[in-house]
Amino acid sequence: MKSVAFYLPNLAAGGAERTFLRLAAGFKERGCPVRLVVDRPEGGLLETVQNSGLALDVLHAGRTLSAFPKLGAWLRHNTPDVLLSAITHNNLVAVWARALARTATRVVVSEHTVLSAQAASQPGWQYRVLAPLCRWTYPQAAAIVVVSAGAADDLARYAGLSRGAMNVIPNPVVTPDYPPRMAAPSPHPWLTDGGPPVFVAAGRLVPLKDFATLLQAFAIVRRRAGARLLVIGEGPEREALLALRARLGLEEAVELPGFCPDPLPLFARAAAVVVSSQFEGFGLTLVEALACGTPVVSTDCPTGPAEILARGVYGRLVLVGDAEGLAAAMLETLADSPDRDRLRQRAQDYTLAAVVDRYLELFDRLKPPR
Repeated sequence: MKSVAFYLPNLAAGGAERTFLRLAAGFKERGCPVRLVVDRPEGGLLETVQNSGLALDVLHAGRTLSAFPKLGAWLRHNTPDVLLSAITHNNLVAVWARALARTATRVVVSEHTVLSAQAASQPGWQYRVLAPLCRWTYPQAAAIVVVSAGAADDLARYAGLSRGAMNVIPNPVVTPDYPPRMAAPSPHPWLTDGGPPVFVAAGRLVPLKDFATLLQAFAIVRRRAGARLLVIGEGPEREALLALRARLGLEEAVELPGFCPDPLPLFARAAAVVVSSQFEGFGLTLVEALACGTPVVSTDCPTGPAEILARGVYGRLVLVGDAEGLAAAMLETLADSPDRDRLRQRAQDYTLAAVVDRYLELFDRLKPPR
């Protein structure tokens, strides 16, 4: 079996990082030698990795660009059959490092976000030069993987790349351990105290998740129905969201309890899971909720939610930034819950086994590096 190394900047608790940990476990179960390679040993998933038995190598690179020679040296010493990278700047470094090392390793770059929107939302020259860098660098990779068709369309337009050169492989979400994880004790008392229904949202507290609109929508919900809201995650927007919560008079009905290593016990007991993002590369939270049989409400943002929810068949979609529309969808979900078994069946399209199969098929087709 092919040896596979997974390259990330760190082990932050984001969607790409969670996806790579699942994939690493899936490849290891198939008998593939697996290693994780990170620039820095930090992030909410570090302890999870340390307890997982997965091999972890740290480059000790303070900035992504400084990882370039260190990753090149690592590749010369280790030479995995495949280096699978994520996060755009690390994708670039992975391709450059392979060329520097002149090894037989095939580099597969993966995009987990809507790159044009990600670049537009970030300050600094590092994001303004992404389009030309990707246009020049990505074709030198052995393969390009994008997690949704919409994100692939965006990458092709934004970076001037061939859409036909991209492989759309969704994130692996549903793993065999889902039933016991969903049944684990709730980490928050609201979900077991017999009180009003609880909406749950999860993600980094950053502008692109637009939790501010969610709080505004929930204020409307509270005027019409008893309910509570949990926003799971950490990030730089925490203080601003707490201030907004106070202005809206929601201190008794909204809590931001911080990072949760496993949201499944929360999702499984929620009245609904809500995604308020301005954009998503995939929409991992939506699939996790569907696998629990939990109703979902999401913005129809670029690019994953509409694909996952089949344009509204498996959950309600609303306009980005529309607090009134989001509130209406949340109230409709409280009043008319969908068939939960049907939601669980939809999530089976995103099992770890199915996605690992698709990656292994791709790896078998890879040509030697130029």
